[in-house]
Amino acid sequence: MDTKIFQYAQIYDVPTVCKSCGGVLVYRGLGEYRCEKCRGKDFDNYGKTRNYIEKNPGASAVDIEKNTGVSKVAIREMLKESRFEIVEGTKSFLRCEGCGKEIRSGRYCEKCEKDIHLAIERQQREKLRENIQGYMLEKSGEKGQRRFVRDK
Repeated sequence: MDTKIFQYAQIYDVPTVCKSCGGVLVYRGLGEYRCEKCRGKDFDNYGKTRNYIEKNPGASAVDIEKNTGVSKVAIREMLKESRFEIVEGTKSFLRCEGCGKEIRSGRYCEKCEKDIHLAIERQQREKLRENIQGYMLEKSGEKGQRRFVRDK
């Protein structure tokens, strides 16, 4: 099994079988799953957390964990994926993985994210430049000779 899929399934606790009738659950969006047989609903960790936050804005991770059963580790991962944002006015923050600055969601602050994107762009341009130069070097070895000669 692919490790990313396994990590996703672990963090989000994706339901696959209906608890009431044993039917197959189909993803409907926003963490909601519907049974093909009885049309019953179930939610993954994202759906449970999202529904709880909609009903209780500004809830802490401890409240969410206690009332939904979603672990703090899963909530933290969802924050790092920018699925949720920490409400202003709270004392909780995430730390930027680049500089350590306090942020409300994601992995990097705006400055570090911009720097990362610029570095990636710079690397891509350098690769493109190397490819073009390499292509030009191969062509320059021909010394202007004709490739095809017409017979008259």
